[in-house]
Amino acid sequence: MPRSFILLAYAAVLTWPTASASETVKVFILAGQSNMQGHGKVNSEPDANGGKGSLEWLVSNSTTGKKYASLVDATGDWKERSDVQIVYMDRKGNLMPGYGHREGYIGPELGFGNVIGDAFDSPVLLIKVAWGGKSLGKDFRPPSAGGEVGKYYEELLRLTRATLHDAKTLFPNYADSNFELMGFGWHQGWNDRVNQAMNDEYEQNMAHFINDVRKDLNAAKLPFVIAETGMSGWEEKHPRAVSLMKAQAAVAKRDEFRGDVKFVGTKDFYRPKEASPSGQAYHWNSNAETYYLIGEGMAQAMLQLLNLKQQ
Repeated sequence: MPRSFILLAYAAVLTWPTASASETVKVFILAGQSNMQGHGKVNSEPDANGGKGSLEWLVSNSTTGKKYASLVDATGDWKERSDVQIVYMDRKGNLMPGYGHREGYIGPELGFGNVIGDAFDSPVLLIKVAWGGKSLGKDFRPPSAGGEVGKYYEELLRLTRATLHDAKTLFPNYADSNFELMGFGWHQGWNDRVNQAMNDEYEQNMAHFINDVRKDLNAAKLPFVIAETGMSGWEEKHPRAVSLMKAQAAVAKRDEFRGDVKFVGTKDFYRPKEASPSGQAYHWNSNAETYYLIGEGMAQAMLQLLNLKQQ
């Protein structure tokens, strides 16, 4: 059984009820910068490389259709998962394509939510908190790293607490439910990999970040999965890029995080621009399959930490 984490959104005044709750909603936080926001294109558009790499193309293409056909219903419309809810800034609702950096795009949330939703009989709530162009070294800087606490570290906590505080209003069908914080997914790194000082301290900052988030959300040993900043795939040779990816992997190997932090390699998910809607390498060439696979990989790693198996 998954380990329980009781979330006290405002420790002094709020505890989540357990005795009268009819069911427990499993809560996962997805955080990071622009690639957690998501730039995977949904619609197949002729002027975007003939639609290659878009989610529509993946569903209809003979090579990929078998895997992704389950995302649409019998009429060809995108399926909505009523058992998996998502909150992302001012958007909320059933999980479906369109919760990327703006409507018409996906991020890792789609693959993550589908895998997690299939694994649990209980309903799932995804809280997505991500902003483009943000560093761990400054913007998300955690308190124990020293220096000024990052504005977006504080904002991440505020939005998470606010969402959980208001969850029963945001989702009336959860009015009688208990909420259990299950895990945290992280996909970020570009802004630190282009800055040598931030690059050098990334591993230590990430360790501080994990420990501080756990402390500030009253969730000791909260499982964390870290998705590699693997844009450009196995061809990436830039020293700072290689260094940052090694730092991300090293965090999960620390003795202090044994059994509750996992690293997810993403280089295999890279798709070249010739097979993608764009040539924006720093946004995974806008390839929807890449973003879906990143989310899927993160969810599979999370389930391993929670000792669950996909159904």
